[in-house]
Amino acid sequence: MFEAAVSEGVLRLRRPGTRWLSTGWDGGRSRAATAYNVSVPEGFARTDLAAYRDERLARAGFTDGADGGRAPGSAADRDAPPTLFTGVSMEHARGARLGPVVAYATVGLSNPAMLPIEPAEDGVSEATGSDASPPDAAGSPADSPGTVNLIIGATRRLGPGAAANLVAVAAEAKAATLLAAAGVPGTTSDAVVVGDDPEAEPAEFSGSATAVGGAARACVRDAVRASLRSRYLDGDVPGPAADAEHGVVTDERAEVFDP
Repeated sequence: MFEAAVSEGVLRLRRPGTRWLSTGWDGGRSRAATAYNVSVPEGFARTDLAAYRDERLARAGFTDGADGGRAPGSAADRDAPPTLFTGVSMEHARGARLGPVVAYATVGLSNPAMLPIEPAEDGVSEATGSDASPPDAAGSPADSPGTVNLIIGATRRLGPGAAANLVAVAAEAKAATLLAAAGVPGTTSDAVVVGDDPEAEPAEFSGSATAVGGAARACVRDAVRASLRSRYLDGDVPGPAADAEHGVVTDERAEVFDP
């Protein structure tokens, strides 16, 4: 299975030779022994994220050179470990395991992204009373006081479509869980990393009815719920009912037509 460790505000998930697919900063496909989730301080405004990542990994004692991959600061950054950033402390990181899948989650909801089924006619959300316009540079670490980050590992060799679909499966499970627990489907800067073992038993599909997809749904649900409960002990989540300070409401109406 994937080995997890936390040090100096950094969560490391490690399994040598893993193939990764990330939706976060510097995302896409890569192959590395590790993936990381990094807590950033309040007011974080660094833009040199590769250098910052390397500083934090070194401080935590996590060096990719020791893991058999790229040495920090080298030019081959496409083979660097996928790294997510969040304002959530790693003390709230929670994992869940089922069958061939493990998932780790950190949940912060101070910047919820809401999608009302019946948008307000005036472009103002009744849930928050805020204008629907999104903030500048949404999704950047500097604008991510909340963020729901997921790192999922599967001990299967996922087909290219299965890996991409597992991102969607994880996002769907995250949204369903948060809607039930907090009334919002996610935040303005959520990210998912999926890892698989290229030497393992193949899995060409990862839909909800498959062993991998079904396990991922359960793991994401339970890891997200556990992290949410850890972060908001009194249940007072900063969703629409709490009038969150940050976030967006998609109140625009799209034109609907027959193809």
